[in-house]
Amino acid sequence: MKSSIALIALALPLAHPSSVLAQDEQDARPTASVKQPVQSDEIEFSADTVDYDFENDIVTATGDVLLNRDGYKLRSDTVIWNRKTGMVEAKGNIRSTGPDGQTAYGDSIVLSDSLRDGIVDNLLIVLEDESRLAARKGERFADGSLALDNAAYTACSVTTEDGCPKNPSWQIKAVKVRYDPIKKRVSYDGARIEIFGLPVIPLPGLSHPISDENRSGVLVPNLRFDSTNGVAVSLPYYFNIAPNQDATITAQIFTEVAPLISGTYRKLDDKGAFQITGYATYGSRIPTGASGALPDSEKDFRGYFATSGRFILDENWSISQSARIASDRTFLRRYDISDDDSLRSTINVERIDDSSYFSLAGWAFQTLRASDPQNQVPIALPVVDYRKRFAEPILGGNAQVHFNSLAIGRTEGQDTQRAFVSARWDLRTLTDMGQEITLTGFARGDVYNSSDNALNETALYRGDSGWQSRGIVTAAVDMKWPFIGQAFGGTQTLTPRFQVVATPAIANLSIPNEDSRSVELEDTNLFSLNRFPGYDRYEDNVRATYGLEWNLTRSNLTVDTIVGQSYRLANNSNIVPEGTGLSERFSDIAGRTEVRFKDIVKFTHRYRLDKDNLAIRRNEIDATIGSNNTYMQVGYLRLNRDISSGIEDLGDREEMRVGGRYQIDRYWSVFGSAIIDLTDAREDPLSSADGFEPIRHRIGVAYDDGCLSLGVTWRYDYDDTGDDQRGSTFLFRLALRNLGV
Repeated sequence: MKSSIALIALALPLAHPSSVLAQDEQDARPTASVKQPVQSDEIEFSADTVDYDFENDIVTATGDVLLNRDGYKLRSDTVIWNRKTGMVEAKGNIRSTGPDGQTAYGDSIVLSDSLRDGIVDNLLIVLEDESRLAARKGERFADGSLALDNAAYTACSVTTEDGCPKNPSWQIKAVKVRYDPIKKRVSYDGARIEIFGLPVIPLPGLSHPISDENRSGVLVPNLRFDSTNGVAVSLPYYFNIAPNQDATITAQIFTEVAPLISGTYRKLDDKGAFQITGYATYGSRIPTGASGALPDSEKDFRGYFATSGRFILDENWSISQSARIASDRTFLRRYDISDDDSLRSTINVERIDDSSYFSLAGWAFQTLRASDPQNQVPIALPVVDYRKRFAEPILGGNAQVHFNSLAIGRTEGQDTQRAFVSARWDLRTLTDMGQEITLTGFARGDVYNSSDNALNETALYRGDSGWQSRGIVTAAVDMKWPFIGQAFGGTQTLTPRFQVVATPAIANLSIPNEDSRSVELEDTNLFSLNRFPGYDRYEDNVRATYGLEWNLTRSNLTVDTIVGQSYRLANNSNIVPEGTGLSERFSDIAGRTEVRFKDIVKFTHRYRLDKDNLAIRRNEIDATIGSNNTYMQVGYLRLNRDISSGIEDLGDREEMRVGGRYQIDRYWSVFGSAIIDLTDAREDPLSSADGFEPIRHRIGVAYDDGCLSLGVTWRYDYDDTGDDQRGSTFLFRLALRNLGV
């Protein structure tokens, strides 16, 4: 039986060795071990054998020794306690654990009898986040802090999944390492990072936290190179202001242009969250549309500001906002911040409950396109939207009302104000034969007011100046008849669908068109009451739409497809441009097919066929083949609508996107992608492309083992806009687990 007793460290009299001897005698007797209450000045320990040197006042415990005092525990093969000096020396298989959870291993250790402070040889410390500190020699102080000589730190595992030892993928080596358990921070003197055993980066003055808590400090630098700005080094510093707010300031230094400063502030409270981001520099820029190099450049302030946030006022009300503003049209692309061609700023107050929705919003836009005049870009303020669904059925069906109001203004362009109120009723029934029939009634009243209509360059969108009104009444019946059965080793569902929509003639052309311009027949609007997006245009006359939906489901395979066409009693060319598939009595044929096989194949094909000769007017393919680690993605789009460029904003084009990743082994992979413009004069007479013009490509290699992530990416952009010049960009990525601040 193992001895177990509480030793009083400071007040143990000389007579007490007899207690120890008596305890040794208990080892031969099957009686319960003696245990005294643990007090603040006691060491509780257990060991296989205990020996007491009366002359020198030394206690020696051997055989699986365990000491415990005030949450500090020490386990060793042998422990020698000198009661005169108060020092405790442990040897062999040492494991020391503190109350904060950190564990130290060593060959020998000398501690005070508080078990808090001491000196350790060949020390290994496992911290609470499973990271490790190793040193030839270390000293632990009474406050729990550590000072280590010739030490190394890593957050990586040092064993394989089979438990065999391995070298960490990265480690920090330093002449001196200090660990502060209060701040939970490690700091270094003469530090350098070794990756795969090779010294890579010297880091003078490095320090970082070893817990999940946010701490202020320097983040890992970022390195990149591009042909426009030269070599760029980003040095971020993180500020932990409070548990619910922080900030990051980053200095970017370039070899070819002036430095760039950026910062982000974030805050979260019980009502919501928001963040603010800003970039600023003073440098040269080439005005959009200018030609030539530096002689045409201008030196000026350049920057970007963005903010977003959402706040929950109560269980129903909330307010959200976002704002994005750039100093010029090429700043974001020049410094590789964003590829957006427009910036949107919004504010929105919302109320949502079980049966209603209310929104009061405002919208503003900044165009970054070289050919778009800013004075023609609209500002929408206010935008009011209210919807109410009635809880009780009306005539057996579901009913809802909708109110919307919109005011659009331009500094040099057409201004439009609009308001409407509508009501919709839907009754869904199932017949004895399994047919699903939906009856719909819809009514809407509109009021418009517009001015400066002549400033709108597209006559089809202008409408008449002044006050205009419009009434809309629609009745529709929609029937689905699903047939379900076994086929191809699975279950198939074949669903013919037929819809009739009737709307009396509407004076559409007298109404300005602000939100219904990009119209086209596709699978998503094939059976809609109104195939126009937005509210300013509405399909009238009587039409019938017919189509077929088919679904096949197997254990590892799913196929969904839909195809359909519509017929109108009169053509629609007065409000719908030719080429959209909706202008004549018979529409084009639109459809979609989706195929999913396990997690290996995801395929989507959308198309529109000309009703007369089945020519492909829209052909869109998105496919992903492979696993999560090794895969290939292909995207293809061809628009062959022959719509006049003076009417439709979106011209014809042909484009392909390819990308993929190949997992070489468990940790290494290569990846790449490309965007290619396949447009030629047949699709767009105004295009100067030759039918194969790359837009952007990238190629890279990456390593990721969960502890170390690194990679190199080469990207080439082929577009020139102002000072956003074509050329190469090299991105270097390095991320080390636990190492950032």
